[in-house]
Amino acid sequence: MTAGSTGLLDRLRTAGIDPSDSDEQRLNKSLLMFATGLASVASMLWLVIYWSLGPQLSSTLPFAFQILLAVNLAVYIKWGNFDFFRVSQLSLFLFFPFVVQWSIGNFITASGITIWGLLAPVGAILFMGPRQAFAWFIAYLFLLALSGYFDYQLATMEMQIKSQVPIRTAVVFFALNFAAVSTIVFLLLRFSAVEKYKAQARLSEAHQQLQVEQERSERLLLNILPGPVAERLKNSSQTIADGFADVTVMFADIVNFTHIAEGMAPTQVFAMLNRIFSSFDELAEQYGMEKIKTIGDAYMVAGGLNDGQKNYSDAIADMALAMRELLSRDFTVNDARLEVRIGIGTGPVVAGVVGKKKFIYDLWGDTVNIASRITAEGVPGMIQVDTATWRRLKDRFEFHEPQTIYLKGKGETEVHRLIGRKAGAGAS
Repeated sequence: MTAGSTGLLDRLRTAGIDPSDSDEQRLNKSLLMFATGLASVASMLWLVIYWSLGPQLSSTLPFAFQILLAVNLAVYIKWGNFDFFRVSQLSLFLFFPFVVQWSIGNFITASGITIWGLLAPVGAILFMGPRQAFAWFIAYLFLLALSGYFDYQLATMEMQIKSQVPIRTAVVFFALNFAAVSTIVFLLLRFSAVEKYKAQARLSEAHQQLQVEQERSERLLLNILPGPVAERLKNSSQTIADGFADVTVMFADIVNFTHIAEGMAPTQVFAMLNRIFSSFDELAEQYGMEKIKTIGDAYMVAGGLNDGQKNYSDAIADMALAMRELLSRDFTVNDARLEVRIGIGTGPVVAGVVGKKKFIYDLWGDTVNIASRITAEGVPGMIQVDTATWRRLKDRFEFHEPQTIYLKGKGETEVHRLIGRKAGAGAS
């Protein structure tokens, strides 16, 4: 078998459907091929019945109809012009039954064969759409009216001529014509409904997959941005920048991390940082803090960015104590026995989303600078806070005596070293 013939057979088997066809076009092609197959089977059946009747009825027209259907189908399979194939097939469905009736006689002698013409407007609804089908239905009604007019005018003349078709044969073909057309219409509508249900099922599945992907994207976005900020970013393309009058910011810096990581493989360094920062993430979620970012071996969180969050300064102090405790006791997380320096500052900040691609939510302001610098000036295992934070926490937390340290750009600055909660002061 040649490559050309194989290609024709493939197009015939797939109803001439191309990969680029839309779902609607695929359905239209499948329906028209199905209708052509049903009409071909019916015409072959009629041909067999006409042949079995011998000289009573001519089998030329059913045979010609069968040939025209086959030729038209071959032209479509060869060149793939579906629009021409659709119009030509519907034209055969519409006009040929009336040609057969006119060749036989009238509605009675032709056994109501014009009912087959109804397949044209019905098919047009399925293959073309309701708007285009209206013209086909008008054409069908016109041909019916035209045939009825001529039958009415010639009724007296035909009553004087003995019908060449026996009454029993006419009755049998009446039943066959109506049964066949009704069956084909039903099968076409059923096939269309089944295919549409399949299309709806595929659409529903695609919608569910889209929802899963959307939820995954939502989770990824919420891992980068706070919930309200993520919502604003989705709904607006405007720059997001907000001022907050009172926010508590904490930095945690791993002591001597660069020196420790020098003798480790990159995968070991990543695994070590990932374990520690993932544990810090869990603590941030537990205490209701907003993780801002990680910078190398430094970790930054903030409290007070979300509406309705209360006692965030207490919560961030509790989180700092929990972080220090975690590293000192849980060596499955901290197998390298690392220590942290922690600095906390409270005051006004500016928060916003930076960039258009690979964007980040960040904080700016004097409060952030103070928290970062007192972290860098701390000692391993020490939690240092600025004066504004100390004033807010002193009634519920214990502190060492204040110290004065020099901060670049700030000069002499008083800091307070956090010990822990006072006895009887419940954790936030």
